[in-house]
Amino acid sequence: MPRAQRKQDVTKPKTPLMALRLLGPGLVTGAADDDPSGIATYSQAGAQFGFGLLWTVFLTTPFMIAIQLVSARIGRVTGKGIIANLNDFHGRPAIVALVALLVVANTINIAADVAAMGEALFLVIGGLKHEHALIFAAASVLLQVFVPYHRYAPFLKWLTLVLFVYVALAFTVHIPWTQVAVATLLPKPELTHDYLLLVVAVLGTTISPYLFFWQASQEVEEMRRGRPRSPLKRLQHGGGVELRRMAIDTTAGMILSNVIAYFIILSTAVTLHAHGKADIQTAADAANALRPIAGELTFVLFALGIIGTGLLAIPVLAGSAAYAVAEAFGWPSTLEAKFPEAIGFYVIILAATLIGFAMTFTPLDPIKLLVWSAVINGIVAVPFMAMMMTLVGKPAAMGRFRAQSWLAWAGWGATGLMAVTAGALLVSFVV
Repeated sequence: MPRAQRKQDVTKPKTPLMALRLLGPGLVTGAADDDPSGIATYSQAGAQFGFGLLWTVFLTTPFMIAIQLVSARIGRVTGKGIIANLNDFHGRPAIVALVALLVVANTINIAADVAAMGEALFLVIGGLKHEHALIFAAASVLLQVFVPYHRYAPFLKWLTLVLFVYVALAFTVHIPWTQVAVATLLPKPELTHDYLLLVVAVLGTTISPYLFFWQASQEVEEMRRGRPRSPLKRLQHGGGVELRRMAIDTTAGMILSNVIAYFIILSTAVTLHAHGKADIQTAADAANALRPIAGELTFVLFALGIIGTGLLAIPVLAGSAAYAVAEAFGWPSTLEAKFPEAIGFYVIILAATLIGFAMTFTPLDPIKLLVWSAVINGIVAVPFMAMMMTLVGKPAAMGRFRAQSWLAWAGWGATGLMAVTAGALLVSFVV
């Protein structure tokens, strides 16, 4: 085997620990999808419709895996992030306009997440909500700016374990598993405005633009980490092991994300919905409503889960915005760089996080923030996904690593699903 090829291939895992080491960008990306805003959406789905929306999690899983595989492949094969690649094939004004919308959506999402984290900690230990939120926002910025990527990445990876709090949560309450199985496998959709709106919200929450940019850029970061490796498209032979590593990592991350979403809907269905608590506006609302119904342990687990997932999601939201902006303007974009080496990149992280924190002082309704974030994400996702699918099929961009037919079909299917989702969400505002 040629030496260049051996450097690119990943050692096949011989033990569970070695297999865990193969997980990275895909795992973190999937976990970050279950942020406090997502938890609020899933909690509202369970509280309002019980088991009626469990099926949506299974619907989104294969499409989510496909589009994130496309994102990972673009980053690892080309050695550049998504926006840097799109700049080579599309006009910069259109790209910059879409990136601006992405930054707005991410900043709104950060605001909702930071507020939920501050309120969750307030519910557990008391104190002042805004001061708690400030601590979380400041800690996130400081870690990203002053801790190099090779040290920060393992922290994010191990932080994904906090998601299992929501699996444990389900076993603190009684669950009628037979009813759950029937509702999941034989759903009875309702043709009502509120039901369809929540279906759209769940779909839009699980497939979000910031996840595309984060995973592609993390593949580039991992490629440069330690002993730098070349982009796959420069290889004349090999690379299959690296593609399999990305497939395992991405599939594991997206399945984990949707399993957690499933358990959040399930837990709130058997507690809040069963007791008529359907008006859930934020993740902290869900935690507080659980307290008198399911007990102190369930409440604490849910609240701590909000804080843990927020610590994971805020860096991903701010980081994905920074990668997109920096690539659009050709600035250095890496978490491995020191602040003076990538000023523009880090300023975007700082600005998105601080503006998001500042928005927690406004009288804006948290649920309205989430709705507007979902609308903007829906508008931005479709053109970005279409451009990504076009890009991943171009030999000029991907060489011999362009998407196989099954990935192309699945990726375009995800794009179509998001187009329908975004259209339905926009129609819901005028109907």
